[in-house]
Amino acid sequence: MNATRYLDRAWLVCSIVGITIGAAMWIAGAHDGAKVAWAITTVIGGIPLVLDVVRSIAKREPSVDFIALLAIVASLGLGEYLAGAVIALMLSTGQALESYADRRAHRELSALLERAPQLVHRYEDGELRTRPIGTVVLGDRLFVKTGEVVPVDGVLEGDAVLDESALTGESRPMERPRGDLVRSGALNAGVGFDLHATSTAADSTYAGIVRLVEEAERQKAPAVRLADRYALIFVPVTLVLAGGAWAISGDPIRALSVLVVATPCPLILAVPIAVVAGISRAAKRGIIVKGGGALETLARGKTLLFDKTGTLTSGIPQVADVETFGAIDAGELFRLAASLDQVSPHVLATAIVRAARERDLELSFPEDVTERYGAGIGGVVDGRKVSLGKAGFVTGGGPLPRRAREVRRRTMMDGSSSVFVGVDGEVAGALVIDDPIRPDTPRVIRALRRSGIERVVMVTGDHPDVAESVGAALGVDRILSERAPDEKVEAVKAEREHGVVIMVGDGLNDAPALAAADVGVAMGARGATASSEAADVVLVVDRLDRLVEAIAIARRSRAIAVQSVAIGMGLAFGFMGAAAIGLFGPIAGALIQEGIDVMSILNALRAIGGDGGQGPPGPSTDVADRFRREHREFAPELQRLRSVADRLEQMSGAEAIRELETVRVFIAERLPRHEEEEEAAVYPIVASLMGGEDPMSSMARAHVEISHLGRIFQQLLEDLPPEGPSPDDLLDLRRVLYGLHAILRLHFAQEEEAYAWLSSGEPVPVG
Repeated sequence: MNATRYLDRAWLVCSIVGITIGAAMWIAGAHDGAKVAWAITTVIGGIPLVLDVVRSIAKREPSVDFIALLAIVASLGLGEYLAGAVIALMLSTGQALESYADRRAHRELSALLERAPQLVHRYEDGELRTRPIGTVVLGDRLFVKTGEVVPVDGVLEGDAVLDESALTGESRPMERPRGDLVRSGALNAGVGFDLHATSTAADSTYAGIVRLVEEAERQKAPAVRLADRYALIFVPVTLVLAGGAWAISGDPIRALSVLVVATPCPLILAVPIAVVAGISRAAKRGIIVKGGGALETLARGKTLLFDKTGTLTSGIPQVADVETFGAIDAGELFRLAASLDQVSPHVLATAIVRAARERDLELSFPEDVTERYGAGIGGVVDGRKVSLGKAGFVTGGGPLPRRAREVRRRTMMDGSSSVFVGVDGEVAGALVIDDPIRPDTPRVIRALRRSGIERVVMVTGDHPDVAESVGAALGVDRILSERAPDEKVEAVKAEREHGVVIMVGDGLNDAPALAAADVGVAMGARGATASSEAADVVLVVDRLDRLVEAIAIARRSRAIAVQSVAIGMGLAFGFMGAAAIGLFGPIAGALIQEGIDVMSILNALRAIGGDGGQGPPGPSTDVADRFRREHREFAPELQRLRSVADRLEQMSGAEAIRELETVRVFIAERLPRHEEEEEAAVYPIVASLMGGEDPMSSMARAHVEISHLGRIFQQLLEDLPPEGPSPDDLLDLRRVLYGLHAILRLHFAQEEEAYAWLSSGEPVPVG
């Protein structure tokens, strides 16, 4: 890159010096010497063109450089040495402008590569030593100083404040607590902290991103090849026009003027700059596009296929509820299960342990642990035999208790998972694990349709009931369930009849479909996986709305490239016609051509900025994060409404009253306080962004209905006899509980969508 830059500068300097020397000699009366200086300048200017044309011929690729070379040769043959020197100057100036524009367009990609850390500070024998990053191994304890880039993925030993803008495009520093897993590539924006390495440098998140960027830089844009294909039309038309002007007028200078105006076409300058500028802009927003081919195809996408798990859903399991079947209470059951799962690498074990720590449960380290992958784990916790996993593993192949069968059936209908817990040989309870739909998914699908996506298909390996419930909630056009990886590939091929296909996925089983699609998009925030390698576009930040940005950037870049071609070629043909009828000579033609080139390059650089980006998040982001956390805290309580309603008939009177009282505390005390604070802190911000008259009326009305159902529930509870609910009471209580569960789920989903808009800094449409 640097060598090419120096050659471009040398070519420009030689052209300027040659013309200046020739002009000085001409003024001094040495006309022959001036012509020699200009001729030499012309010859030097022709050398790079000869090399380019020879390379194009060797590759059997058409090139508009042929016209530039023909103009140089014609200038020498006709004795128009000054015109030839001016052509050389214009060509070298255009090349220098292109080099500058290319560096500007590559700026964000280059910045990602240049900031990759090379050294780490590692604790060795109690002392801190600086070592090459390649020496890091799993388990190393590292120190990250203020202002340094996190070198590898790891677990924090203390609190940290990280600037993740290089990875995600988000400018707001993020606070990370002790024990959090952080990704390499983030910048330490706070005090120094210790980090336990969970990856080597080669396997870290940032190393994977760097590899993706390097691959993107190596790719050649089809828009560049498209420019060369235009030469098949542009070159013969230029030659016919130049030949016709010479034949009709009898003046070869007119033919030379036509060739000069046509040299070089903005195609070879503006198109690649617009494409690379789009790729660079996408990188700034945490979207890695592997070359112009992917960008151009993404811009033409019409059909979108989504995997469900990890794409439309969060991909991060959450403990939604704890069900108990015996004497052990929910807190102790959860503590025993999480204590055992501390030594398991299973993804659900990570979710269970994380949830237990969030609830401040004191975990014990298990003993005599044995794990059967895909079935469950067993061991001893505080002297008690604990088992955790699938029903068959926990029961030893025996029958499940009736309550356990009800939980399993309910979770299958809800699309969640159940992990059964055995204590001392008995099935003591179950943990309900949920993978919730991303709160921004409905909004993203609506935005994708507005951006030009005509068909949305969900393709998943899940059970049809689960797939149908999720797909119906999101409003997709088609739902394909129970699809194996090879069947996902067939689905991609079948959808091609509707237009260019974009496939979005995140797991290993999605890699074949991503590779088969016209454009594969990987949700790669959790590391460089097989899906990232197979994909054409990788969303580094784990946010689905970046797909909308990626498509917007791609379409804008392609539109600017086509616009630059149309304007540049239109002006070139217009001035070629003027040159053909003798309105100006070769020197003026060279200056006109340079103006066309400069205009085309400046227009192409517009792809670096403009539409498709996001402004910085406002103060509303912190408010949204606060209430989103409260929604997560409420998730078990929300699940309890459904669970209590399901089990009321099987409970004893005392147990029913105890469970209903727990529900009352949530409905009558915690929930109203949350809603009042929400209406005071969030709703005014959302309303100001939306505009219009009372835009939050529908959401406020939901609060009224929730409050109404809450009062009915309290009245029913007050009227209960001491021995517990009667059959009539059970009917009314279940009706109210189911109603509360349904309206709260819907209302929380609406609010989560509003929070997602607030976090992205965009206007918030509701409806």
